[in-house]
Amino acid sequence: MKKILIAAAIVAVTAAVIFAIPQGRSDAEYLRIHIRADSNDAADQNVKYEVKSAVVDYLTPYLAEVKDKADAMRIVRAHLDGIECAANRVLQARGFGYTATAKLTSEQFPDRTYGDLTLKQGVYDALILELGSGKGDNWWCVVYPPLCFVGGESNGSNTIVYKSKLMEIINQWRASHGK
Repeated sequence: MKKILIAAAIVAVTAAVIFAIPQGRSDAEYLRIHIRADSNDAADQNVKYEVKSAVVDYLTPYLAEVKDKADAMRIVRAHLDGIECAANRVLQARGFGYTATAKLTSEQFPDRTYGDLTLKQGVYDALILELGSGKGDNWWCVVYPPLCFVGGESNGSNTIVYKSKLMEIINQWRASHGK
């Protein structure tokens, strides 16, 4: 009986993990974020990451309770000025002569991989934050589902943590039964 329960738990956890990973989502279900540096010069690339941290810090409280992509887009649209201000404070503090421009748009993107998640090429809705000319390499992530804003990556580590309610229940049961 014990072996059957363990086997069933393993199957259930495996299924939960497979279904928790957002690989099967369509392009229409994602809201991406791209912060495009002014250039590929080291200074412009470095400030891009400082801006990223400021923008993630700014948006996280607003996106904490997002229920769907439409809600995320509404929140981001309502805070475009605040996003630009957060970015511009960093740029000004670091002595850069250019400013940031934020927009919510749909664009064609190539295949991109974020940890174990690969977004296939296609047209995605995205928050685009251009620093100066926006001609440099970009930092990107996903606003919805919230991979880099709520419990996701915000420090450049590219670590995504998936949680399984089923696994939590199994672990609670095991703990209460001395397993």
